[in-house]
Amino acid sequence: MRLRNQLNINNIRVDEDNPLFVYLPCGVGGAPGGINFGLKHVFGDAAHCFYAEPVAAPCMTLGLATGRHAGISVYDIGLTNKTIADGLAVPKPSSFVGKTVQGIVSGTFTVDDNDLYKHLYAASKYEKLKIEPSAAAGFDGPGFVLGTDVGRQYLRKAGLHRKIKSITHVLWTTGGRYLPDAEYKKCLSLGKAFADRRPQKL
Repeated sequence: MRLRNQLNINNIRVDEDNPLFVYLPCGVGGAPGGINFGLKHVFGDAAHCFYAEPVAAPCMTLGLATGRHAGISVYDIGLTNKTIADGLAVPKPSSFVGKTVQGIVSGTFTVDDNDLYKHLYAASKYEKLKIEPSAAAGFDGPGFVLGTDVGRQYLRKAGLHRKIKSITHVLWTTGGRYLPDAEYKKCLSLGKAFADRRPQKL
């Protein structure tokens, strides 16, 4: 409801001809699942939700893709579950959430830790937002949807390939207020380095 009010204040329409694409950081699935459910309740089929997960911990993607939900772990397919996005470092998703959203989630994608640093840095530089690495997971969302074959396939299947310019993209962020200053400065430094294409050692 709060998002709907924000969109209304900014004269942003959401309807069949003006879709809303929301990119949600995902760990065990509780928050993005609830947000996804709420957005579908408020905006109906005009809302399209995509879950973003770390490359090493895509538990919801794995659960949805296999249909096994909490019955399979990222460890089972040789992944480490080790990521700077500690809030999303979950080996198994919630079965309740997975089964609830499997018919309403539009898609999932993964993001590399180095990109999380870059997005955290960009959020600070351009929007003056202090966020934690986990909160930057959804920032690759528009590129995933508009710039990949699978994303463009989704647009065509949903009949949205001719409405690309009418899509409103929302990057959902979570947390960062309690990230220690020293740790945050380290993240900013790494983010700038990766953005400048001069990677530093962790």
